Formats: sequence, C-alpha cells, structure tokens
Amino acid sequence: MTSERIRRWKLALGDDDMDGLGERDQRLSRALSALYESEGSKGRGGLGASSPKVSRWLGDIREFFPAPVVQVIQKDAFERLNLKALMLEPEFLSTLEADVHLVADLISLRGAIPEKTMETARMVVNRVVEDMMKRLQSKTVEKLTGALNRSQRTCKPRHADIDWPRTIRANLRHYQKEFNTIVPETLIGFSRKTRTRADLDHVMLCVDQSGSMASSVVYASIFAAVMASLPVLSTKLVCFDTAIVDLTEDLADPVKVLFGVQLGGGTDINAALAYCETKIERPSKTHLVLVTDLYEGGDATSMLARVAALKQSGVNVIVLLALSDDGRPSYDVRHAGAIAAMDCPVFACTPDQFPDLMAAALTRQDIGQWAGANGIEVVRHA
Repeated sequence: MTSERIRRWKLALGDDDMDGLGERDQRLSRALSALYESEGSKGRGGLGASSPKVSRWLGDIREFFPAPVVQVIQKDAFERLNLKALMLEPEFLSTLEADVHLVADLISLRGAIPEKTMETARMVVNRVVEDMMKRLQSKTVEKLTGALNRSQRTCKPRHADIDWPRTIRANLRHYQKEFNTIVPETLIGFSRKTRTRADLDHVMLCVDQSGSMASSVVYASIFAAVMASLPVLSTKLVCFDTAIVDLTEDLADPVKVLFGVQLGGGTDINAALAYCETKIERPSKTHLVLVTDLYEGGDATSMLARVAALKQSGVNVIVLLALSDDGRPSYDVRHAGAIAAMDCPVFACTPDQFPDLMAAALTRQDIGQWAGANGIEVVRHA
C-alpha cells in the first residue's frame, strides 16, 4: 500500500490512528473528528460551547477545504452539534462562511438575535446578497429585457439594438469571400417603444415561507428585487405561511426584504392566492409564480379551485416546487398532479435556470416544453 493511501486511511479512521501523520494532517483529522466523531464518542472530538474553540475549528476547516466544502461541514455542525446558539454572538458570526443557508438561519433566528449582534447579522446578509446579485443580476436583466423587446422588431434599429444572429442569417447571400465577411444590407433589431402601465407585463412571486422552503425564499427575494429594478416589468413579492406579508414596497432594498420574511410556521396557500387575486389588474398580462412544496395546511379544495380560476381568467400560473440548488424537493404529489392537470407547469427550478424560465414565460412559450428541453422533470397529472 502506498504512503498516500495509508495517509488517507488514517485520516478516514480519525483520532484513533494518527501515528505517522504530519502536524497539518493531525490538525485536519482533529477538525473532522470534532464534528463527525462527537456523537456517542466519549472523550473524543466535540466542539463544546466555547466560542473561541469553535472559531479556531472554523479557521482550520477553511484552511483545509474550499468554500463549498466548508459550507457543507458548517451546515452539518449546526445540525449535529446545535451550534445555532453561538450565531447570536457577533464575534462568532463574523467568522462564518456566509452562504444562502446561513442567511436563512439568520432570518429564522432574527427574533432572538440581541442588539449587539444584529448589525453583524445585517453585514453578513448584505455580503451574501451582494454576491448573489453579482451572480444573478446580469443574466436576469439581459434575458428579461431581451424577451420583452423581442416582439417589437424593426429594420432600422439603433446599433445597440441590432439582433446580430437574425441579421447575419438574413444577409448570408451577401457574403464576401475575398474579405471573409458578410456585408449586411438589411439590419434586423428591436424597436424601443415607450411602455405605458397598461403595456407592462406583471410578475407576481408568491412564496411559501414555511421552514422547508428557506433557501427558496432567499433566492426568490433576490430575483424579485432584480426584476423590480426593470422599468419594463411590474413586479410584486408576496410571502406567506398562515399569515401574508406583501414586501413589494421594500424591493429596492433586498436586505430589508429578507429581514421582513418570517421563516417557519404553517402554510395557507389558499389564503395567499386569495390575496394575490386582489392585486391582479390585468390577468392576461400577469405571470403568477407560486413557489411552494404544496403541503397545504388550509383549505386544499378551495386552493385548487382558486388555481383553476386564476388559470381560466388568463393568468399564466407557474408552480415551482423549489427555487434552490438543494436537489429534488419533497412535495405534495396529489396537489402537484391536480394542478398539472389544469395545464399549469409544476416543477423545481435552480437559480441559474430561473432567468431563462422567466424569459420563456414573458414570450408566452410553452413552459412545459421549455422545461423538457432543459432537462427539467415536470410533474405529470394522473
């Protein structure tokens, strides 16, 4: 057996066998053992309740592993060792590797966060929001503005509005072999038309804020803020459990939106849809994206009837069982199938897919076909 294989086996076995390991490998072994050998292992591992000790442990795992792995280990530590109480300490909170799951934890804990820690919590959430906006905003804006302008074509576009793929295809016959280029005689592009409120497409995100939907709430809030910044769209954000909170007026400040979310509690989808109905002015121009696992705690019969009524009125109803990278979600199969039978697409979506989804919705594409073309499994009705 090679020395590298022996080293890996010793690291896998943990604290019991560290003979022959270097000082760095021993630190790595102790860092993992502190978490993964702490349950039911007397005298082994453990992080205790000491904030300095945990902070040193976090520093070690950040040294040994890349950020995505650190986030997984950190999440395991919160769940296995009940470290959430330590997040109420600003010194500890500032050392954490921030990601969407940490933001969800902070939102759920905000009622217990003392004043001395709240400013640190806001800084952590703001850092994650800024990172997410950088990653998601550019593609979202590009996709949605392009989709909204696509139907308004002109042969005299401004340079910035030229649709180059269509222009090239239309001018292939004018290819100049000696210059290895195409001389476009006809330009095809998008016309810029001033949109009145009556022309606007309306997007309403109705988001389940029960505990199981935590990361979906964070992503939905960020996307709502991005879409609200587009003058070519009218965007609303409604979050619900058994209560309903309309966060539309706060969309200019995503951090404020997130701290307005109340994670946890029950689920009353029917009541949330009833509220959304009162805010819909033009059904044929409205896209209602319902983000929920469909576990209804209220009146399920009325909820399904309300979805059917919205669909029949002309609203483009899309149900996302999750808007996250967390993998296949758990959802109410019976309700999902019933809504799919109404010709409403029902599926889970990742954040990277969401801009393309909304572009397809705004251009009135068949969302089921779009999902299938992108390898997304759509719920089928029975």
